[in-house]
Amino acid sequence: MRFHNIRMSSSNSHTILLVQPSHKPTSRTYCDFETLTEALEGVCKIYEEHLKELNPSSLSITYDISQLFDFIDDLSDMACLIFNRDQRTYEPKDKEWIKEKIYALLRKQAGK
Repeated sequence: MRFHNIRMSSSNSHTILLVQPSHKPTSRTYCDFETLTEALEGVCKIYEEHLKELNPSSLSITYDISQLFDFIDDLSDMACLIFNRDQRTYEPKDKEWIKEKIYALLRKQAGK
């Protein structure tokens, strides 16, 4: 699995996504986003890239949220650090929190 540092612009809280795909400390990486929404979308993109690597000959990839959540659960570790402007600190959030926010984001997007 390959991850790249990604930087996007928007006006919400800066978010750092920390990912450790395997138990090896050398697998640790991070992605940098200007908003939480972009970070959550980034998690989905990471999973989509993983699926493309597993299915290189497929022209389209489909999945449901339970498969995405299984992927997140199978990672050795995943967390977000979200900048709190008032306290001028980063607040850590765990996998379960990330999954809750992804679920809410996807429901909101599906309702549009």
